[in-house]
Amino acid sequence: MTAVVEDHALGRIVTDAPQYRSVHVALRYDPDGDPDAVSFAFPSGRDWTFPRELLETGLRGPVRRGDIEVWPCGRVQAVVEFHTPDGVAVVQFDSKVLIRFLSHTYAVAAPASAS
Repeated sequence: MTAVVEDHALGRIVTDAPQYRSVHVALRYDPDGDPDAVSFAFPSGRDWTFPRELLETGLRGPVRRGDIEVWPCGRVQAVVEFHTPDGVAVVQFDSKVLIRFLSHTYAVAAPASAS
């Protein structure tokens, strides 16, 4: 049994309003459940699960797969778009928080891949 990684991030919901709204997001990785996926859990109860590789690639350049789009925003931020039939949620994160989360996921997954 491998440990589940759960980090927390403060995202900023991007809208056309002059001020942004903050949102607490739980970043999760369960290598026993799906070693190739990460989940972002929002306070509304909505969880988004998508390939870990999508998040990693999106920190270097724009990428979209299915309902998720990720791209760097300047030198220190990244944007994650979540598409639904009802609309799009655009959330901006500090890149270092997402990079740290990815590092934690690879540290946990490393022993499993060595066996």
